[in-house]
Amino acid sequence: MKGHRLIFSFLFFAAVAFAALVGGWQPIKDLKDPNIVEIGEYAVKEYNKRANTDLILVNVVKGEEQVVSGMNYRLILAVTEGKASKKYQAEVWEKAWENFKNLTSFEPVKE
Repeated sequence: MKGHRLIFSFLFFAAVAFAALVGGWQPIKDLKDPNIVEIGEYAVKEYNKRANTDLILVNVVKGEEQVVSGMNYRLILAVTEGKASKKYQAEVWEKAWENFKNLTSFEPVKE
């Protein structure tokens, strides 16, 4: 009986840990990873097209990723617009195997 409880406890905690990985937002450890920088560049380029602006990406300041049908990325981006420095939060949905990206949100960060 004790063995069953031990196995049940292990399986329960393993399931909880797995659930945190699938569907939960996880911090991005390497913000200079070429794929993360590319996602940030895509977000700025797409926003520029939609809003008829001329933002330039400086760097990715912070980021989280979420496993979905593909990946969601939530990035804090430092940008310049003319001489002004600003920060935006962008969300991008990517399905790399389909070469698909979609900018789902791009909002100024209130500081």
